[in-house]
Amino acid sequence: MKRYLVTGGAGFIGSNFIIYMLKNHEDVEIINFDALTYAGNLNNLKSVENDKRYSFVRGDITDEMAVKKVFDENEIDYVVNFAAETHVDRSVTDPLVFVRTNVLGTANMLNNAKQAWTLPDGSFKDGVKYLQVSTDEVYGSLGPDGFFTETTPLDPHSPYSASKTSADMLVKAYHDTYKMPINITRCSNNYGPFQFPEKLIPLMINNCLNHRDLPVYGDGLQIRDWLYVDDHCKAIDMVITSGKDGEFYNVGGHNERTNLTIIGTIIDYVKEKVDPTVSEALIKHVADRKGHDRRYGIDPQKIKDDLGWYPETPFEKGIKLTIDWYLDNKDWLANVVNGDYEAYYDKMYGNRK
Repeated sequence: MKRYLVTGGAGFIGSNFIIYMLKNHEDVEIINFDALTYAGNLNNLKSVENDKRYSFVRGDITDEMAVKKVFDENEIDYVVNFAAETHVDRSVTDPLVFVRTNVLGTANMLNNAKQAWTLPDGSFKDGVKYLQVSTDEVYGSLGPDGFFTETTPLDPHSPYSASKTSADMLVKAYHDTYKMPINITRCSNNYGPFQFPEKLIPLMINNCLNHRDLPVYGDGLQIRDWLYVDDHCKAIDMVITSGKDGEFYNVGGHNERTNLTIIGTIIDYVKEKVDPTVSEALIKHVADRKGHDRRYGIDPQKIKDDLGWYPETPFEKGIKLTIDWYLDNKDWLANVVNGDYEAYYDKMYGNRK
């Protein structure tokens, strides 16, 4: 049995990763370490909460003693660090929160993993690894042509992407200085079930269902590469078990779309399947975000060549799966929006903080 410490496992990608791992592997145990901030939701994990291979610990990755306690009480083989503040708009208004969680939290995780895994001679235990889940936003903005590769210079433009870049450099430094076994994955925009409705796709689905304005930054022609979350989970699984020590891997979907195209697809699907009165009249152009990158695009050739990974879910299929999931889980969506998942946490875990 391999024991994974998954930080931020109650969030969007983290919860999908836990479900994916327990579904696809018999020989894993997973400890979900999550602070349950606004985007962390234990309802995401109801399907596995009674699995004996799964356990939950509420804690903050910036809390040195809480992280140390998890390592002291468990033989951790792999750390997968999803825990992060990720919403660019929030980083513009409150950057210090992002520095605290994304930079100091990563440093705390690295230091505790190093202490737990270092042998008396200074080498590391066999079969351990720290995987940092990062973002293509560390590369900055692309022009109309070309793609990000693992050798693209880092050029972050928002407090969010700057904090993730800083975290990546810390992870690299622990490898270069201490020879700590690490990998870093940098993914494009994820979409799928359980995503908090501040992000583009679930926000637009929710607003369509409630006939609210669909806010579009600037002209809406910003381009992102979209990756279905299950494909991302598969990539992380492959990197942590088979990735070359110290390597970075870009994980992209080869599904570039403008924001307006994404919104139009959602409008059309909801109009056809649910509500014929939904239309593009709901779109409302608003002032563009400060420092808004124009285009992201990932070249995932390295992970394909090294590990045989490729995105299996075309956008046309993935977006329908995603919208259908939200349509089938309107109670989940309403509870997240209303914050009612805290009541669920209290019921399950008795007000522990």
